Amino acid sequence: MTALRHYETPLQTTAFHPRTEAANKLWSWGNWAGYATVLTYEDLAMEHSAIRNTATVYDLCPMVKYRIEGPEAAVYLNRLTLRDAAKLSVSGVHYTAWVTDQGHLLDDGTLFRLAPDQYRLCCQERHLPWLLDSAHGFDVTVTDETEEIAALSLQGPTSAEILRLAGFDVDQLKPFRMMDLPFGTGRLMISRTGFTGDLGYELWTTPDQALALWDALFQAGALHGLRPIGSAAVNIARLEAGFIITGYDFTPADICLREDRLRSPLEMGLGWLIDWDKGHFTGKAALARQRDHGPKWAFVGLEIEGNIPADGAILYHAQKREVGVITGACWSPVLKKNIALAQILAEHAAGSNIWAEIYALRELHYEKLMMRARVVERPFFAPARRRATPPGRF
Repeated sequence: MTALRHYETPLQTTAFHPRTEAANKLWSWGNWAGYATVLTYEDLAMEHSAIRNTATVYDLCPMVKYRIEGPEAAVYLNRLTLRDAAKLSVSGVHYTAWVTDQGHLLDDGTLFRLAPDQYRLCCQERHLPWLLDSAHGFDVTVTDETEEIAALSLQGPTSAEILRLAGFDVDQLKPFRMMDLPFGTGRLMISRTGFTGDLGYELWTTPDQALALWDALFQAGALHGLRPIGSAAVNIARLEAGFIITGYDFTPADICLREDRLRSPLEMGLGWLIDWDKGHFTGKAALARQRDHGPKWAFVGLEIEGNIPADGAILYHAQKREVGVITGACWSPVLKKNIALAQILAEHAAGSNIWAEIYALRELHYEKLMMRARVVERPFFAPARRRATPPGRF
């Protein structure tokens, strides 16, 4: 077998690379889990606009995917994750997370139940050693199948219409459900899931069918505004939807160097995921103690005065005492508001007299701005079309 020469090609390319490379007019690339991923193809404003007004495709191949199968797959996942995997029906999907014995977040992700004894777990970071160690004693097999799956995210108001025109009947597909269809010489799984908070789908096939899938979508979407988008546009959309990202909004416990940076699901607004009645799971005792005593931190959505994004800004109470930090922020083109996600001390989660320290670049010099911040409910943007079944025709 020929040895891999990673020093010559440090980033892997996805099955869709021939199409994404040709469309990447800015030659704007980033690293996602060791793969080259597009940051912005041509125009960030137009890419975000397409998410909210027409339709978009985003290459999901770099997303880490694990296949979990065996007679005790559900039992194993109940030990590993916060939610009850046994309650997830076949062809269903749910959002979940997993923690250390101390209750500190490792990652969040989506769990797909493909069959009674087979699941797919998708997440941001690589966790195979943790998953394998956690599988000790269970009749289950855990496999990294990232390279075996070609995945695209198709999001936006016209996404359902494009699928109809491509020959896929998704009218009865409900949110967090999936369907399996023949495609080309293989199969295509369509799940009504996504990371934009809008109407959308994720499409899953094998790498040999990837380019045919891309071409079929763009042929069907020619009159429906379909365009490829990069990670920069997705980041704005996920902020509007109030979604968190591992490594941005919290540091995974296995790579966190400072103990005061560790966070639990309760401190990150994910307490609703925890199924306290399903039996023992990793971190349950620690989380129960934190629940009873009250978490130190809270995770909140903010609206901030002005139009300068407050990414990385420190939060103060009464402009004096440091009480938190903004983990993600943007000027929302849809809402015409300055929005942000933030970790804040729980005693200040109500948001009284909170200020953000923003440094704005003004012609080569930074100007310090103290802007009032107001705690608001998440999501910031939640159109009814994201859940309508059948989806409307746009």
